[in-house]
Amino acid sequence: MAEDNPSEIPGMNLDNKYSSKPPIIPKNDEKVQKEMEKVRKELEKLKNWIIKKYPFTQSLSILPPQSTQIFVEEEEIPKETEKYIQLYMIIPEEKYIEKLKNGGRLINEIKTEIVKEIEKTKQKIWLQIKSPVDIWENCLDSKFELTSAISMSLPLYDKGFLGVLRLAEIHKNLVLRKFERYVVSYVLAGSLIRGDATPTSDADVFIIINDTDVKKMPRLELKERLRGIIYQYVAEAAALAGVKNTLHIQTYLLTDFWEAVKDAHPVMFTFIRDGIPIYDRGTFMPWKSLLKMGKLKPSPESIDLFMKTADKTKEIIERRLIDAMIDVYYGVLNPSQALIMLYGSSPPVPKETYQKMEEIFVKKEKMLKKSDIKIVEKAIKMFKNYEHDPKYKVSGKEIDELVKESDIYLKKLKELRKMIEKNTQEKTIEQIYENVFELLKNIVGKMSQEKTLEEFEKNFVKKGKFTPQHLKIIKEIVDARKQTKKGKANMKIVDDARKNSVILINDLIEYIQRCDLVSLEKGRMKIKYKEGIGELLSADNKTFFFTGNSVKKITNKLEDSTMNEVSDALNNQKKLGNIQINPETFKVLKKEIGDFEIVL
Repeated sequence: MAEDNPSEIPGMNLDNKYSSKPPIIPKNDEKVQKEMEKVRKELEKLKNWIIKKYPFTQSLSILPPQSTQIFVEEEEIPKETEKYIQLYMIIPEEKYIEKLKNGGRLINEIKTEIVKEIEKTKQKIWLQIKSPVDIWENCLDSKFELTSAISMSLPLYDKGFLGVLRLAEIHKNLVLRKFERYVVSYVLAGSLIRGDATPTSDADVFIIINDTDVKKMPRLELKERLRGIIYQYVAEAAALAGVKNTLHIQTYLLTDFWEAVKDAHPVMFTFIRDGIPIYDRGTFMPWKSLLKMGKLKPSPESIDLFMKTADKTKEIIERRLIDAMIDVYYGVLNPSQALIMLYGSSPPVPKETYQKMEEIFVKKEKMLKKSDIKIVEKAIKMFKNYEHDPKYKVSGKEIDELVKESDIYLKKLKELRKMIEKNTQEKTIEQIYENVFELLKNIVGKMSQEKTLEEFEKNFVKKGKFTPQHLKIIKEIVDARKQTKKGKANMKIVDDARKNSVILINDLIEYIQRCDLVSLEKGRMKIKYKEGIGELLSADNKTFFFTGNSVKKITNKLEDSTMNEVSDALNNQKKLGNIQINPETFKVLKKEIGDFEIVL
Protein backbone atom coordinates (compact mmCIF):
# COMPACT_ATOMS: atom_id res chain seq x y z
CA MET A 1 0.00 0.00 0.00
CA ALA A 2 1.40 3.43 -0.95
CA GLU A 3 1.50 5.55 2.21
CA ASP A 4 1.25 8.82 0.29
CA ASN A 5 -2.01 7.86 -1.38
CA PRO A 6 -4.87 8.44 1.10
CA SER A 7 -7.41 6.89 -1.24
CA GLU A 8 -5.81 3.46 -0.86
CA ILE A 9 -7.40 2.12 2.33
CA PRO A 10 -6.88 -1.48 3.44
CA GLY A 11 -10.12 -3.37 3.57
CA MET A 12 -11.78 -1.04 1.09
CA ASN A 13 -11.60 -1.99 -2.55
CA LEU A 14 -12.60 1.38 -3.90
CA ASP A 15 -12.17 0.45 -7.52
CA ASN A 16 -14.68 -2.41 -7.52
CA LYS A 17 -18.13 -1.93 -8.98
CA TYR A 18 -20.70 -1.52 -6.29
CA SER A 19 -23.74 -3.67 -5.81
CA SER A 20 -25.93 -0.60 -6.29
CA LYS A 21 -25.24 1.81 -9.11
CA PRO A 22 -23.61 5.02 -7.81
CA PRO A 23 -25.48 8.27 -8.37
CA ILE A 24 -24.43 10.16 -11.46
CA ILE A 25 -23.87 13.90 -11.40
CA PRO A 26 -26.49 15.23 -13.85
CA LYS A 27 -24.93 16.64 -17.01
CA ASN A 28 -26.78 18.20 -19.92
CA ASP A 29 -25.60 17.48 -23.43
CA GLU A 30 -24.58 20.41 -25.63
CA LYS A 31 -27.90 20.62 -27.49
CA VAL A 32 -29.95 20.70 -24.31
CA GLN A 33 -27.64 23.29 -22.80
CA LYS A 34 -28.14 25.59 -25.77
CA GLU A 35 -31.90 25.18 -25.62
CA MET A 36 -31.92 25.91 -21.87
CA GLU A 37 -29.73 28.98 -22.40
CA LYS A 38 -32.15 30.28 -25.01
CA VAL A 39 -35.09 29.68 -22.71
CA ARG A 40 -33.26 31.35 -19.86
CA LYS A 41 -32.88 34.53 -21.89
CA GLU A 42 -36.53 34.48 -22.83
CA LEU A 43 -37.47 33.98 -19.19
CA GLU A 44 -35.32 36.89 -17.96
CA LYS A 45 -38.26 39.27 -18.17
CA LEU A 46 -40.50 36.82 -16.34
CA LYS A 47 -37.89 36.37 -13.63
CA ASN A 48 -37.54 40.13 -13.08
CA TRP A 49 -41.31 40.48 -12.79
CA ILE A 50 -41.57 37.66 -10.22
CA ILE A 51 -38.75 39.02 -8.08
CA LYS A 52 -40.21 42.52 -8.11
CA LYS A 53 -43.71 41.24 -7.33
CA TYR A 54 -42.57 38.72 -4.71
CA PRO A 55 -39.20 39.94 -3.30
CA PHE A 56 -39.17 37.20 -0.67
CA THR A 57 -38.43 34.63 -3.41
CA GLN A 58 -35.45 32.48 -2.46
CA SER A 59 -34.76 30.95 -5.85
CA LEU A 60 -36.09 30.45 -9.36
CA SER A 61 -34.73 27.69 -11.54
CA ILE A 62 -35.46 25.38 -14.46
CA LEU A 63 -35.49 21.69 -13.60
CA PRO A 64 -33.35 19.40 -15.77
CA PRO A 65 -35.53 18.01 -18.61
CA GLN A 66 -34.39 14.44 -17.89
CA SER A 67 -35.83 14.70 -14.37
CA THR A 68 -39.33 15.79 -15.43
CA GLN A 69 -40.70 12.27 -15.42
CA ILE A 70 -39.67 11.81 -11.78
CA PHE A 71 -41.63 14.90 -10.75
CA VAL A 72 -44.62 13.81 -12.84
CA GLU A 73 -44.65 10.51 -10.96
CA GLU A 74 -43.82 11.75 -7.46
CA GLU A 75 -45.52 15.18 -7.38
CA GLU A 76 -48.64 14.14 -9.32
CA ILE A 77 -47.99 16.68 -12.05
CA PRO A 78 -50.17 16.28 -15.18
CA LYS A 79 -48.45 13.88 -17.55
CA GLU A 80 -48.95 16.20 -20.53
CA THR A 81 -46.49 18.65 -18.90
CA GLU A 82 -43.56 16.26 -19.35
CA LYS A 83 -42.31 18.28 -22.31
CA TYR A 84 -42.97 21.63 -20.62
CA ILE A 85 -40.30 23.82 -19.06
CA GLN A 86 -40.45 23.06 -15.35
CA LEU A 87 -40.09 26.38 -13.45
CA TYR A 88 -39.28 25.71 -9.81
CA MET A 89 -39.88 28.54 -7.33
CA ILE A 90 -38.77 28.36 -3.69
CA ILE A 91 -40.16 30.76 -1.09
CA PRO A 92 -39.52 30.91 2.69
CA GLU A 93 -41.57 28.57 4.83
CA GLU A 94 -43.11 31.44 6.82
CA LYS A 95 -44.31 33.09 3.60
CA TYR A 96 -45.56 29.76 2.35
CA ILE A 97 -47.58 29.24 5.54
CA GLU A 98 -48.88 32.78 5.37
CA LYS A 99 -50.04 32.29 1.81
CA LEU A 100 -51.65 28.97 2.65
CA LYS A 101 -54.17 30.63 4.96
CA ASN A 102 -57.85 30.52 4.15
CA GLY A 103 -57.76 27.09 2.56
CA GLY A 104 -54.81 27.79 0.28
CA ARG A 105 -56.58 30.63 -1.49
CA LEU A 106 -53.65 33.07 -1.24
CA ILE A 107 -51.01 30.62 -2.46
CA ASN A 108 -53.27 29.96 -5.43
CA GLU A 109 -53.45 33.70 -6.04
CA ILE A 110 -49.64 33.84 -6.31
CA LYS A 111 -49.64 30.96 -8.74
CA THR A 112 -52.50 32.51 -10.74
CA GLU A 113 -50.67 35.85 -11.06
CA ILE A 114 -47.43 34.18 -12.20
CA VAL A 115 -49.26 31.93 -14.66
CA LYS A 116 -50.76 35.04 -16.28
CA GLU A 117 -47.25 36.38 -16.82
CA ILE A 118 -46.10 32.98 -18.10
CA GLU A 119 -48.81 33.08 -20.77
CA LYS A 120 -47.34 36.35 -22.05
CA THR A 121 -44.07 34.57 -22.82
CA LYS A 122 -45.89 32.09 -25.09
CA GLN A 123 -43.77 29.35 -23.58
CA LYS A 124 -45.01 26.02 -22.33
CA ILE A 125 -44.03 26.38 -18.69
CA TRP A 126 -45.25 24.46 -15.67
CA LEU A 127 -44.81 26.28 -12.36
CA GLN A 128 -44.13 24.66 -8.99
CA ILE A 129 -44.05 26.76 -5.81
CA LYS A 130 -42.37 25.09 -2.85
CA SER A 131 -40.68 25.91 0.43
CA PRO A 132 -37.40 24.43 1.78
CA VAL A 133 -39.51 22.29 4.11
CA ASP A 134 -41.13 20.62 1.08
CA ILE A 135 -37.69 19.72 -0.24
CA TRP A 136 -36.60 18.29 3.13
CA GLU A 137 -39.83 16.31 3.35
CA ASN A 138 -38.83 14.61 0.10
CA CYS A 139 -35.51 13.65 1.73
CA LEU A 140 -37.26 12.35 4.85
CA ASP A 141 -39.39 10.22 2.53
CA SER A 142 -36.17 8.93 0.91
CA LYS A 143 -37.03 10.66 -2.40
CA PHE A 144 -33.42 11.74 -2.81
CA GLU A 145 -33.67 11.86 -6.61
CA LEU A 146 -36.08 14.83 -6.36
CA THR A 147 -33.67 16.83 -4.21
CA SER A 148 -30.83 15.91 -6.56
CA ALA A 149 -32.78 17.20 -9.57
CA ILE A 150 -33.65 20.46 -7.78
CA SER A 151 -30.02 21.02 -6.82
CA MET A 152 -28.92 20.58 -10.44
CA SER A 153 -31.58 22.84 -11.93
CA LEU A 154 -30.56 25.82 -14.03
CA PRO A 155 -30.69 28.89 -11.73
CA LEU A 156 -32.50 32.00 -12.92
CA TYR A 157 -32.33 33.66 -9.51
CA ASP A 158 -30.83 32.48 -6.22
CA LYS A 159 -30.31 34.10 -2.83
CA GLY A 160 -27.98 31.29 -1.85
CA PHE A 161 -30.21 28.31 -1.03
CA LEU A 162 -29.89 26.64 -4.43
CA GLY A 163 -26.11 27.18 -4.66
CA VAL A 164 -25.39 25.64 -1.27
CA LEU A 165 -27.70 22.70 -2.02
CA ARG A 166 -25.92 22.15 -5.36
CA LEU A 167 -22.52 22.23 -3.62
CA ALA A 168 -23.61 19.59 -1.09
CA GLU A 169 -25.18 17.40 -3.79
CA ILE A 170 -22.05 17.44 -5.97
CA HIS A 171 -19.79 16.72 -3.01
CA LYS A 172 -22.07 13.86 -1.94
CA ASN A 173 -21.88 12.31 -5.41
CA LEU A 174 -18.10 12.63 -5.54
CA VAL A 175 -17.84 10.87 -2.19
CA LEU A 176 -20.30 8.14 -3.19
CA ARG A 177 -18.51 7.50 -6.46
CA LYS A 178 -15.37 6.76 -4.47
CA PHE A 179 -16.74 4.56 -1.70
CA GLU A 180 -20.53 4.36 -1.76
CA ARG A 181 -20.72 0.99 -0.02
CA TYR A 182 -19.09 2.45 3.10
CA VAL A 183 -21.23 5.62 3.37
CA VAL A 184 -24.13 5.03 5.73
CA SER A 185 -25.60 8.54 5.71
CA TYR A 186 -24.84 11.95 4.23
CA VAL A 187 -26.72 14.52 6.33
CA LEU A 188 -27.16 18.31 6.05
CA ALA A 189 -27.64 20.75 8.93
CA GLY A 190 -27.31 24.46 9.75
CA SER A 191 -28.47 27.50 7.77
CA LEU A 192 -29.29 25.48 4.66
CA ILE A 193 -31.87 23.43 6.58
CA ARG A 194 -33.24 26.53 8.30
CA GLY A 195 -33.79 28.10 4.89
CA ASP A 196 -31.69 31.21 5.50
CA ALA A 197 -28.62 30.31 3.40
CA THR A 198 -26.89 33.19 1.58
CA PRO A 199 -24.40 33.26 -1.34
CA THR A 200 -21.59 33.14 1.26
CA SER A 201 -23.13 30.70 3.76
CA ASP A 202 -21.30 27.52 4.65
CA ALA A 203 -23.10 24.19 4.82
CA ASP A 204 -22.77 21.86 7.79
CA VAL A 205 -22.43 18.23 6.73
CA PHE A 206 -22.32 15.02 8.77
CA ILE A 207 -21.07 11.85 7.11
CA ILE A 208 -21.37 8.50 8.84
CA ILE A 209 -19.03 5.73 7.65
CA ASN A 210 -19.62 2.02 8.26
CA ASP A 211 -16.48 0.67 9.91
CA THR A 212 -17.94 -2.64 11.11
CA ASP A 213 -16.47 -4.73 8.28
CA VAL A 214 -13.02 -3.13 8.06
CA LYS A 215 -10.48 -5.28 9.87
CA LYS A 216 -7.07 -4.49 8.39
CA MET A 217 -6.25 -1.18 10.08
CA PRO A 218 -6.92 0.70 13.34
CA ARG A 219 -10.29 2.46 13.43
CA LEU A 220 -8.74 5.87 14.27
CA GLU A 221 -6.40 5.63 11.28
CA LEU A 222 -9.35 4.61 9.10
CA LYS A 223 -11.32 7.66 10.22
CA GLU A 224 -8.42 10.06 9.52
CA ARG A 225 -7.78 8.62 6.06
CA LEU A 226 -11.44 8.75 5.11
CA ARG A 227 -11.72 12.30 6.37
CA GLY A 228 -8.71 13.27 4.27
CA ILE A 229 -10.32 11.85 1.12
CA ILE A 230 -13.65 13.52 1.85
CA TYR A 231 -12.02 16.92 2.39
CA GLN A 232 -10.13 16.60 -0.88
CA TYR A 233 -13.44 16.76 -2.71
CA VAL A 234 -14.68 20.01 -1.08
CA ALA A 235 -12.70 22.37 -3.35
CA GLU A 236 -13.52 20.27 -6.42
CA ALA A 237 -17.23 20.35 -5.56
CA ALA A 238 -17.16 24.14 -5.06
CA ALA A 239 -15.52 24.59 -8.47
CA LEU A 240 -18.09 22.34 -10.16
CA ALA A 241 -20.96 24.07 -8.36
CA GLY A 242 -19.64 27.52 -9.27
CA VAL A 243 -20.21 28.92 -5.75
CA LYS A 244 -18.14 30.66 -3.10
CA ASN A 245 -19.61 28.60 -0.26
CA THR A 246 -17.78 25.80 1.47
CA LEU A 247 -18.65 22.74 3.52
CA HIS A 248 -17.95 22.15 7.20
CA ILE A 249 -17.74 18.37 7.38
CA GLN A 250 -17.88 16.14 10.43
CA THR A 251 -16.98 12.52 9.72
CA TYR A 252 -18.08 9.83 12.16
CA LEU A 253 -17.48 6.12 12.25
CA LEU A 254 -20.71 4.22 12.75
CA THR A 255 -19.50 2.52 15.94
CA ASP A 256 -18.36 5.82 17.48
CA PHE A 257 -21.59 7.53 16.54
CA TRP A 258 -23.73 4.83 18.08
CA GLU A 259 -21.68 4.91 21.29
CA ALA A 260 -22.23 8.68 21.49
CA VAL A 261 -25.97 8.22 20.97
CA LYS A 262 -26.09 5.62 23.77
CA ASP A 263 -24.17 8.02 26.03
CA ALA A 264 -26.77 10.71 25.31
CA HIS A 265 -24.26 13.10 23.75
CA PRO A 266 -26.22 16.35 23.12
CA VAL A 267 -24.48 17.02 19.79
CA MET A 268 -25.61 13.67 18.41
CA PHE A 269 -29.17 14.11 19.64
CA THR A 270 -29.30 17.57 18.01
CA PHE A 271 -27.77 16.15 14.86
CA ILE A 272 -30.42 13.40 14.63
CA ARG A 273 -33.26 15.77 15.52
CA ASP A 274 -32.40 18.63 13.10
CA GLY A 275 -30.38 16.91 10.35
CA ILE A 276 -31.81 16.11 6.92
CA PRO A 277 -30.31 13.22 4.91
CA ILE A 278 -29.74 13.63 1.20
CA TYR A 279 -28.43 10.07 1.17
CA ASP A 280 -29.24 7.33 3.65
CA ARG A 281 -28.98 3.54 3.62
CA GLY A 282 -31.72 2.93 6.11
CA THR A 283 -29.82 4.01 9.22
CA PHE A 284 -30.38 7.70 9.88
CA MET A 285 -34.14 7.75 9.33
CA PRO A 286 -34.81 4.95 11.84
CA TRP A 287 -32.74 6.88 14.41
CA LYS A 288 -34.75 10.00 13.69
CA SER A 289 -38.03 8.10 14.11
CA LEU A 290 -36.85 6.45 17.34
CA LEU A 291 -35.86 9.84 18.74
CA LYS A 292 -39.29 11.30 17.96
CA MET A 293 -40.90 8.29 19.64
CA GLY A 294 -38.75 8.77 22.73
CA LYS A 295 -37.05 5.42 22.25
CA LEU A 296 -33.48 6.79 22.17
CA LYS A 297 -32.77 7.17 25.88
CA PRO A 298 -29.48 7.68 27.67
CA SER A 299 -28.09 5.03 29.98
CA PRO A 300 -27.97 5.65 33.77
CA GLU A 301 -24.17 5.83 33.54
CA SER A 302 -24.27 8.58 30.90
CA ILE A 303 -26.78 10.55 33.01
CA ASP A 304 -24.43 10.33 35.99
CA LEU A 305 -21.57 11.50 33.79
CA PHE A 306 -23.44 14.60 32.63
CA MET A 307 -24.63 15.34 36.17
CA LYS A 308 -21.01 15.30 37.38
CA THR A 309 -20.16 17.72 34.59
CA ALA A 310 -22.86 20.04 35.87
CA ASP A 311 -21.35 19.91 39.37
CA LYS A 312 -18.17 21.40 37.97
CA THR A 313 -19.94 24.25 36.18
CA LYS A 314 -19.29 26.81 38.92
CA GLU A 315 -15.62 25.90 39.09
CA ILE A 316 -15.28 26.12 35.32
CA ILE A 317 -17.01 29.51 35.19
CA GLU A 318 -14.77 30.91 37.96
CA ARG A 319 -11.71 29.65 36.12
CA ARG A 320 -12.86 31.27 32.89
CA LEU A 321 -13.50 34.58 34.68
CA ILE A 322 -9.91 34.48 35.96
CA ASP A 323 -8.72 33.66 32.43
CA ALA A 324 -10.70 36.66 31.15
CA MET A 325 -9.04 38.89 33.76
CA ILE A 326 -5.61 37.63 32.71
CA ASP A 327 -6.46 38.27 29.04
CA VAL A 328 -7.45 41.86 29.86
CA TYR A 329 -4.26 42.28 31.91
CA TYR A 330 -2.01 41.30 29.00
CA GLY A 331 -4.27 43.12 26.55
CA VAL A 332 -3.62 46.34 28.49
CA LEU A 333 0.01 45.70 29.54
CA ASN A 334 1.56 44.67 26.20
CA PRO A 335 0.45 47.65 24.08
CA SER A 336 1.40 50.01 26.93
CA GLN A 337 4.94 48.62 26.97
CA ALA A 338 5.02 48.78 23.16
CA LEU A 339 4.26 52.51 23.13
CA ILE A 340 6.83 53.17 25.84
CA MET A 341 9.38 51.48 23.55
CA LEU A 342 8.08 53.42 20.55
CA TYR A 343 8.67 56.61 22.53
CA GLY A 344 12.30 55.58 22.89
CA SER A 345 12.45 54.19 26.42
CA SER A 346 13.37 50.67 27.42
CA PRO A 347 10.38 48.42 28.23
CA PRO A 348 9.56 48.49 31.95
CA VAL A 349 8.76 45.43 34.05
CA PRO A 350 4.99 44.89 34.40
CA LYS A 351 4.67 46.37 37.89
CA GLU A 352 6.42 49.60 36.79
CA THR A 353 4.41 50.07 33.58
CA TYR A 354 1.76 52.28 35.16
CA GLN A 355 4.39 54.59 36.73
CA LYS A 356 6.27 54.79 33.42
CA MET A 357 3.07 55.63 31.48
CA GLU A 358 2.27 58.34 34.01
CA GLU A 359 5.81 59.72 34.00
CA ILE A 360 6.15 59.93 30.20
CA PHE A 361 2.71 60.46 28.69
CA VAL A 362 0.82 62.16 31.53
CA LYS A 363 3.40 64.39 33.29
CA LYS A 364 6.11 64.93 30.66
CA GLU A 365 4.36 64.89 27.27
CA LYS A 366 0.81 65.60 28.53
CA MET A 367 -0.60 63.33 25.83
CA LEU A 368 -2.85 61.47 28.29
CA LYS A 369 -4.76 62.26 31.46
CA LYS A 370 -4.19 60.33 34.65
CA SER A 371 -7.76 59.02 34.42
CA ASP A 372 -6.94 57.53 31.00
CA ILE A 373 -4.39 55.10 32.45
CA LYS A 374 -6.29 54.01 35.60
CA ILE A 375 -7.16 50.75 33.89
CA VAL A 376 -3.44 49.88 33.73
CA GLU A 377 -3.06 50.27 37.47
CA LYS A 378 -6.28 48.35 38.08
CA ALA A 379 -5.35 45.41 35.81
CA ILE A 380 -1.84 45.13 37.33
CA LYS A 381 -3.27 45.18 40.86
CA MET A 382 -5.83 42.45 40.07
CA PHE A 383 -3.19 40.26 38.44
CA LYS A 384 -0.85 40.72 41.40
CA ASN A 385 -3.66 39.70 43.79
CA TYR A 386 -4.25 36.60 41.68
CA GLU A 387 -0.54 35.70 41.74
CA HIS A 388 -0.40 35.93 45.54
CA ASP A 389 -3.73 34.23 46.22
CA PRO A 390 -4.55 30.95 44.41
CA LYS A 391 -8.15 31.26 45.64
CA TYR A 392 -8.57 34.76 44.28
CA LYS A 393 -11.89 35.25 42.49
CA VAL A 394 -13.29 37.87 40.19
CA SER A 395 -16.96 38.53 39.43
CA GLY A 396 -18.63 38.74 36.06
CA LYS A 397 -19.50 42.37 36.80
CA GLU A 398 -15.82 43.19 37.37
CA ILE A 399 -14.91 41.52 34.09
CA ASP A 400 -17.58 43.53 32.25
CA GLU A 401 -16.15 46.74 33.71
CA LEU A 402 -12.59 45.68 32.88
CA VAL A 403 -13.48 44.89 29.28
CA LYS A 404 -15.32 48.18 28.87
CA GLU A 405 -12.50 50.24 30.40
CA SER A 406 -9.81 48.38 28.45
CA ASP A 407 -11.69 48.99 25.20
CA ILE A 408 -11.74 52.75 25.90
CA TYR A 409 -8.05 52.62 26.90
CA LEU A 410 -6.97 50.78 23.74
CA LYS A 411 -8.71 53.40 21.61
CA LYS A 412 -6.72 56.05 23.51
CA LEU A 413 -3.52 54.12 22.82
CA LYS A 414 -4.23 54.09 19.08
CA GLU A 415 -4.50 57.90 19.18
CA LEU A 416 -1.37 58.04 21.35
CA ARG A 417 0.56 55.95 18.85
CA LYS A 418 -0.27 58.40 16.07
CA MET A 419 0.95 61.30 18.22
CA ILE A 420 4.18 59.49 19.15
CA GLU A 421 4.86 58.57 15.52
CA LYS A 422 4.21 62.17 14.47
CA ASN A 423 6.63 63.47 17.10
CA THR A 424 9.17 60.82 16.18
CA GLN A 425 8.91 61.76 12.52
CA GLU A 426 9.45 65.43 13.36
CA LYS A 427 12.46 64.68 15.58
CA THR A 428 13.95 62.28 13.03
CA ILE A 429 13.65 64.68 10.11
CA GLU A 430 14.89 67.63 12.17
CA GLN A 431 17.92 65.65 13.35
CA ILE A 432 18.72 64.53 9.80
CA TYR A 433 18.37 68.11 8.55
CA GLU A 434 20.67 69.49 11.26
CA ASN A 435 23.31 66.80 10.71
CA VAL A 436 23.40 67.35 6.94
CA PHE A 437 23.52 71.15 7.05
CA GLU A 438 26.13 71.14 9.83
CA LEU A 439 28.37 69.08 7.55
CA LEU A 440 27.57 71.33 4.58
CA LYS A 441 28.56 74.33 6.69
CA ASN A 442 32.04 72.81 7.12
CA ILE A 443 32.26 72.42 3.34
CA VAL A 444 30.68 75.60 1.87
CA GLY A 445 30.74 77.88 4.91
CA LYS A 446 28.00 79.27 7.10
CA MET A 447 25.14 80.68 5.00
CA SER A 448 21.34 80.37 4.50
CA GLN A 449 19.70 77.18 3.35
CA GLU A 450 19.03 78.57 -0.10
CA LYS A 451 22.59 79.90 -0.51
CA THR A 452 24.02 76.61 0.78
CA LEU A 453 22.19 74.69 -1.93
CA GLU A 454 23.30 77.15 -4.63
CA GLU A 455 26.93 77.05 -3.49
CA PHE A 456 26.94 73.25 -3.21
CA GLU A 457 25.53 72.87 -6.72
CA LYS A 458 27.80 75.50 -8.30
CA ASN A 459 31.16 74.70 -6.76
CA PHE A 460 30.85 71.06 -5.78
CA VAL A 461 28.30 69.24 -7.99
CA LYS A 462 29.06 70.96 -11.27
CA LYS A 463 32.80 70.64 -10.61
CA GLY A 464 32.46 66.90 -10.08
CA LYS A 465 33.29 66.80 -6.37
CA PHE A 466 29.77 65.45 -5.65
CA THR A 467 27.11 63.85 -7.89
CA PRO A 468 23.67 65.25 -8.84
CA GLN A 469 22.24 62.42 -6.69
CA HIS A 470 23.79 64.02 -3.60
CA LEU A 471 22.08 67.31 -4.41
CA LYS A 472 18.78 65.50 -5.01
CA ILE A 473 18.98 63.82 -1.58
CA ILE A 474 19.62 67.18 0.13
CA LYS A 475 16.59 68.70 -1.59
CA GLU A 476 14.44 65.68 -0.61
CA ILE A 477 15.49 66.14 3.04
CA VAL A 478 14.56 69.82 2.87
CA ASP A 479 11.19 68.94 1.32
CA ALA A 480 10.54 66.18 3.90
CA ARG A 481 11.20 68.72 6.67
CA LYS A 482 8.67 71.13 5.13
CA GLN A 483 6.06 68.35 4.78
CA THR A 484 6.61 67.26 8.37
CA LYS A 485 6.15 70.79 9.72
CA LYS A 486 2.86 70.98 7.80
CA GLY A 487 1.78 67.61 9.21
CA LYS A 488 1.67 66.06 5.73
CA ALA A 489 4.62 63.67 6.03
CA ASN A 490 4.10 59.95 6.30
CA MET A 491 6.32 57.08 7.40
CA LYS A 492 7.48 56.39 3.83
CA ILE A 493 8.72 59.96 3.33
CA VAL A 494 10.54 59.90 6.66
CA ASP A 495 11.99 56.44 6.06
CA ASP A 496 13.21 57.35 2.56
CA ALA A 497 14.85 60.51 3.92
CA ARG A 498 16.53 58.52 6.71
CA LYS A 499 17.88 55.84 4.34
CA ASN A 500 19.18 58.31 1.76
CA SER A 501 20.71 60.59 4.42
CA VAL A 502 22.99 57.75 5.54
CA ILE A 503 24.60 57.65 2.09
CA LEU A 504 24.83 61.45 1.89
CA ILE A 505 26.25 61.94 5.40
CA ASN A 506 28.91 59.25 4.89
CA ASP A 507 30.05 60.89 1.64
CA LEU A 508 30.09 64.38 3.19
CA ILE A 509 32.14 63.15 6.17
CA GLU A 510 34.57 61.34 3.87
CA TYR A 511 35.05 64.51 1.82
CA ILE A 512 35.67 66.63 4.94
CA GLN A 513 38.15 64.09 6.28
CA ARG A 514 40.04 64.08 2.99
CA CYS A 515 40.24 67.86 3.07
CA ASP A 516 41.40 67.80 6.71
CA LEU A 517 44.03 65.20 5.89
CA VAL A 518 45.42 67.30 3.03
CA SER A 519 45.44 70.36 5.29
CA LEU A 520 47.21 68.53 8.09
CA GLU A 521 49.82 67.10 5.75
CA LYS A 522 50.81 70.66 4.76
CA GLY A 523 51.65 71.44 8.38
CA ARG A 524 53.44 68.17 9.12
CA MET A 525 57.17 67.51 8.55
CA LYS A 526 59.80 65.08 9.82
CA ILE A 527 63.20 66.24 11.08
CA LYS A 528 66.43 64.36 11.70
CA TYR A 529 68.71 65.39 14.54
CA LYS A 530 71.46 63.84 16.64
CA GLU A 531 69.01 62.16 19.03
CA GLY A 532 67.04 60.53 16.22
CA ILE A 533 63.83 61.33 14.24
CA GLY A 534 61.19 63.81 15.39
CA GLU A 535 58.11 65.36 13.90
CA LEU A 536 56.80 68.91 13.65
CA LEU A 537 53.09 69.70 13.43
CA SER A 538 51.84 73.24 12.79
CA ALA A 539 48.20 74.21 13.43
CA ASP A 540 46.37 77.29 14.70
CA ASN A 541 49.60 79.32 14.46
CA LYS A 542 51.24 76.93 16.91
CA THR A 543 53.95 74.34 16.33
CA PHE A 544 54.31 71.11 18.24
CA PHE A 545 57.37 68.87 18.40
CA PHE A 546 56.88 65.12 18.80
CA THR A 547 59.78 62.97 19.92
CA GLY A 548 59.47 59.53 21.48
CA ASN A 549 56.37 59.62 23.73
CA SER A 550 56.60 63.32 24.55
CA VAL A 551 54.80 66.31 23.08
CA LYS A 552 56.40 69.75 23.23
CA LYS A 553 55.10 73.14 22.16
CA ILE A 554 57.55 75.54 20.54
CA THR A 555 57.24 79.13 21.81
CA ASN A 556 60.46 80.97 22.66
CA LYS A 557 61.57 77.62 23.98
CA LEU A 558 60.39 73.98 24.14
CA GLU A 559 57.51 73.65 26.64
CA ASP A 560 55.62 70.54 27.76
CA SER A 561 52.25 70.10 26.06
CA THR A 562 49.39 67.56 25.85
CA MET A 563 47.41 65.75 23.13
CA ASN A 564 44.30 67.70 24.17
CA GLU A 565 46.07 70.94 23.29
CA VAL A 566 47.13 69.40 19.96
CA SER A 567 43.49 68.34 19.23
CA ASP A 568 42.21 71.82 20.01
CA ALA A 569 44.75 73.34 17.67
CA LEU A 570 43.83 70.95 14.88
CA ASN A 571 40.10 71.74 15.28
CA ASN A 572 40.78 75.47 15.17
CA GLN A 573 42.99 75.03 12.10
CA LYS A 574 40.00 73.64 10.15
CA LYS A 575 38.41 77.06 10.39
CA LEU A 576 41.58 78.98 9.44
CA GLY A 577 42.38 77.28 6.16
CA ASN A 578 46.01 78.15 5.27
CA ILE A 579 48.81 77.02 7.58
CA GLN A 580 51.40 79.56 8.65
CA ILE A 581 54.75 78.69 10.30
CA ASN A 582 56.74 81.39 12.11
CA PRO A 583 60.38 81.33 10.91
CA GLU A 584 61.48 81.94 14.53
CA THR A 585 60.20 78.46 15.29
CA PHE A 586 63.15 76.85 13.50
CA LYS A 587 65.64 79.08 15.37
CA VAL A 588 64.19 78.11 18.72
CA LEU A 589 64.20 74.43 17.73
CA LYS A 590 67.88 74.61 16.66
CA LYS A 591 68.77 76.29 19.93
CA GLU A 592 67.02 73.51 21.90
CA ILE A 593 68.04 70.36 19.99
CA GLY A 594 71.02 71.45 17.96
CA ASP A 595 71.48 71.10 14.22
CA PHE A 596 68.75 69.24 12.30
CA GLU A 597 67.56 68.66 8.78
CA ILE A 598 64.06 68.31 7.28
CA VAL A 599 63.40 64.81 5.91
CA LEU A 600 61.15 64.63 2.83
